[in-house]
Amino acid sequence: MRAVVVGAGIGGLAATLSLRRAGHDVTLVEQAARFTEIGAGIQLAPNATRLLRRLGLLDAIAAQAARPSHVSFRTWSDGAEICRYALGRAAEDAFGAPYLLLHRADLHQALAAAVPPASVRLNSVVVGIDQDDDSATVTTASGERLRADLVVAADGIRSAARQWLFGADEAVFSGTAAYRALLPTDEVADLDLPDLGIWLGPGRHFVHYWVRRGELLNVVAVVTAEARAEARAEAKAEAETAAAESWTARAEPGEQLREFDGWDSRVLDVLERAGQVFRYGIHTRVPLARWNIGRVTLLGDSAHAMVPFQAQGAAQAIMDAAVLGDVLTGATPAEVPDALDRYVRRRLATATTMQANSARAGDDFHLPDGPEAQARNARMSAYADEHVFLPQATGWAVDVLDDRRS
Repeated sequence: MRAVVVGAGIGGLAATLSLRRAGHDVTLVEQAARFTEIGAGIQLAPNATRLLRRLGLLDAIAAQAARPSHVSFRTWSDGAEICRYALGRAAEDAFGAPYLLLHRADLHQALAAAVPPASVRLNSVVVGIDQDDDSATVTTASGERLRADLVVAADGIRSAARQWLFGADEAVFSGTAAYRALLPTDEVADLDLPDLGIWLGPGRHFVHYWVRRGELLNVVAVVTAEARAEARAEAKAEAETAAAESWTARAEPGEQLREFDGWDSRVLDVLERAGQVFRYGIHTRVPLARWNIGRVTLLGDSAHAMVPFQAQGAAQAIMDAAVLGDVLTGATPAEVPDALDRYVRRRLATATTMQANSARAGDDFHLPDGPEAQARNARMSAYADEHVFLPQATGWAVDVLDDRRS
């Protein structure tokens, strides 16, 4: 069976590898002239790493990763620990796969290296997807028409394919923006930072963790647009600036320090030492009732882009890819539409729930000082007293390939 995958991000690469593992002929189409993945850190929980093991890639990916021993939640003003949960060896023993912290480029490179170059069409902009009862066709800007039995649109949060399938539908600004930076370990070695730290404050939160075998500290500092507007007189201009989505928009010098003024000294030390800091608006997509029509389906961010506050965006795309390969194992061209229906039934509810849970986590992280924040901290502390792992870890035990409902 012939398949075309549109988009060579993490979801598109994982889909290509899963479909090839299922025995199909796959062409991967990417608009960039070469494989590249801009970005910084990414977290992969056991629900994703066990699937990377099935693809034969986990060892190579883990060799580039850091393995946190724990995650520590802290208060914004003085860094007092609210609670901590185990990761590391304890999580691997409990869930059968590791919790890894990676530079996004390292994950992308490992996935890309597993795709045969002959299967890839770089520098190819897709301008249309058409289908009839017997096949689907991807048309590129050069006029090339790629005919296939299946088309997988993994073309990201700004997915054109999503609009071609379901009509006008734009990415939605989440009301949050993030500053990101990478620092060499020796520049922050004196700060006694936890392996994975999440600092919670009014309208803001701050995340840091090691990547690239512990050689770099990844920093993500999130600010709500409302908090930015309250802190500045020019509220409208600030909101528009925060909404700009770009992995490469440079923050003004000292901007991140002003946004986190008054926070614990360790947070400010990290932000001050960060050097070049990038800023981007965080966008999502409205949940869909279905992802597929006929022989064409969405996958990853094109289907269910979410805020990153439970660190599950990439994991959910990898899970999509695994289920897609599973439902199409042994499938004939005539069976593709029904197989895609099964794929969506097995994935849509879980991904949509994760979208909602991630948004709620952000609301919880950003509570104002006072009774609500105190109640949250007490609730988190009480849960940690009784449980070894994070609340969302219940989902890490689920093997997505064990769910083979028709």
